[in-house]
This record gives sequence, structure tokens and C-alpha cells, in this order.
Amino acid sequence: MSLKNRKILLGITGGIAAYKMAYVASALHKMGAEVQVIMTKNATEFITPLTFETLINNKVYIDTFDRVFSWDVKHISLTTNADLFVVAPATANFIAKAAVGMADDMLTSTFLAATCPKVIYPAMNTHMYENVATQRNMRQLEEDGMIVVSPASGRLACGDVGKGRLPEPDDIVRMIHYLCAEEKDLAGKNIVVTAGPTREFLDPVRYLSNLSSGKMGYAIATCAAARGANVTLISGPTNLQPPIGVHMLPVVSAAQMYEAVMDEMKNCDVLIKAAAVADYTPASYSDEKIKKKEGDNALVLNRTADILKQAGSIKRPGQFICGFSMETKDLIDNSKKKLESKNADMIVANNLKVEGAGFGVDTNVATIITADGCEELPLMSKEELANNILDRIKAAMA
Repeated sequence: MSLKNRKILLGITGGIAAYKMAYVASALHKMGAEVQVIMTKNATEFITPLTFETLINNKVYIDTFDRVFSWDVKHISLTTNADLFVVAPATANFIAKAAVGMADDMLTSTFLAATCPKVIYPAMNTHMYENVATQRNMRQLEEDGMIVVSPASGRLACGDVGKGRLPEPDDIVRMIHYLCAEEKDLAGKNIVVTAGPTREFLDPVRYLSNLSSGKMGYAIATCAAARGANVTLISGPTNLQPPIGVHMLPVVSAAQMYEAVMDEMKNCDVLIKAAAVADYTPASYSDEKIKKKEGDNALVLNRTADILKQAGSIKRPGQFICGFSMETKDLIDNSKKKLESKNADMIVANNLKVEGAGFGVDTNVATIITADGCEELPLMSKEELANNILDRIKAAMA
């Protein structure tokens, strides 16, 4: 994920979860963002400003009247060209101040002056969170156009168990990426993405499947959502976390994926079929576990529905269909035939035998095939390839 040229303001208040924000600040910095950290004095009791300064290579601001010897007013200048203001953890005290527009320290003054989108992560004792006053204050922040992220549930520092935990740092980073990583150039587009493998069960414990991890499809869904599209992700079983801002439709079998895709084709602008769907399914299913016996056993298989071909046959004018082709030989010839026979607009082809393009890895080596020709792309991350694909689709639909 990249946040290059994005300016992120991180506000940190005096909660025990403040220590988690060191990971967030570091991750954002590594992703290319310019990170500015503003702490309350109470926050410095839980984690030192030096920790953040070392991680982000920027001064941490605490005191409104700090003599920084620069000719600007810091609680104003920090907000210039900011893309996002995130306060995490946000204590009940900060939330109350923000709800009424108080500006009595560096953080609240900067927060009030900022005009960029704002995200609040409440983190506190369950009873404080559920208190009618805190709930009222959070509603006010939402009415004022801010995003208030519901806290996680679990064991709290005070020993209570309930709602009030700051979400995990990776979840915060993913939210920030979703909100400001990309220009919203796909806003208004309805994009359907398929991802992952399917499973074709023989009995309650055995199934036919493949090695697809779903990473490519999830990368496409993540990037499309970050660029403002309305994304539906039809996913077979994976170990991946659902992308933020994406409507998930979990499926298991090829038949279920077929039904889901056909239903979504009615309203989508773009179908990107990155799933590795089983070509065959057992002709019969046993309600009980199939017991081994002497001698060999033959498994009868039936052909599954060709989802890409069926989608191409009902494609409306203006709809765009992108398929994927995983080959071990004759990559270009096979993929060109697939483009034509499936009535697709684009095929993203890759060779399983090429290093960096196999199942389960974070990179891909692809060849883009359209009616206009073929273009081989170099090794790149799946996120980079996802944006490359989306760029081409956007240009083709312009």
C-alpha cells in the first residue's frame, strides 16, 4: 500500500492505547506519507514524543506556545494541505471538547482549525463509552461530518470486559489508506470483483479446490474502493481480511459464485473476474464420509458453468469485463482465444511457472491482452497491478 505525497495528522490523547500508535505512525511513514503527530500532555505519560519523532523524522507538537522559531502559527500551519486528521486513541475528554468546539491545547486548537476529513477512534472504559453524554458527543461529531469508528470489544486495561478497545493498528492503517490513498476517480462506478478459490465437496470432509489465496482479487477490490468505486467482492474461502468499504458476498462453490455473478451483472459497470473457479465438480455428493475400500476408485466429474463466458454473453453496451488467465504454456495464444471466446474486453494473463507470479505471493507478472494487442508488464506488487488494471479500464470506458 502507498500513501506517497499524503499528509496525515495524528492526534494522540491520554489513553493507555496510545502505545499502539507508534506502529501506526511508523507504518504510515514507511508508506510514504508525511506524518505530523500532535499529543496531549497526558498522552506523553503513556509514550514519549521522542518515540514518534524517531519513527516519523518530524517534531512532535504538544504545547501551543512552544517556541519553535519558525514564522508561522503551528496549530494553523500544520493543517495546511492536510489530507486526513486522525485522533486515536480519543478519550472521552477529547471527544467532549471536540463536540463543542473547544480549543484549549495544541491538539484541540489544531483539530478545530483543520478543514480536511477527520476520523475519531474512541477508546476508553466501557461505562464511559456507553455514558449518555459520550454517546451524545459522538453523535454530534458525526452530525458535523466526522467519521467516528466504533471501538472493539474485549478485555480493557482496567480489567473490565466490554466495548472500548482501540482497534488493532493494522486496521487503523487500512482505514487511513482507504480514505486518502487515492484520488476518487472511480466514484459512481459499480465494480464487481471475484476472488479466491471455490470448493467442490465430495462429502462432508473432502473437496476439490486449488491454491488460489485471493490476494489479487482482494487487491483489486481494495484499490477500487480507495478510488471511490462502489465495490462488491464475491469471494471464495480465503484467510484474508475483508477490504474496508467493500460489500462482501462470500461463496463456497462454483455454482454459488455463478449465481452471485449473474445477479450482480444486472447493475454493475465493470466485472473483474480474478477468482480461480473450479472447472469441474463431483457428479454426486455423499452425505456421509466416503470410506476407503480395497482397490482403485473412480471419481466422476461434471463441468461447472463457465462464468466468464456467460457474463460475456449477457454483457450490455457500456459494460466492461476483465478476465484472468493462469497458464503454464502458450500464455499469449490461450489468452487471446479466451478474450475472443468469452466476449471479454481484457484478459490479465500470467504464467504459473514465472517467478513472482504464482499462487499465494504478494507480487505478479502479467501480460495485458485486449483487442488492440498485448503488453507485458514487469514484476510488481499486486496492489500496483491492481491500479494498473483499473487505470486501463477507466481509460477504455472514458
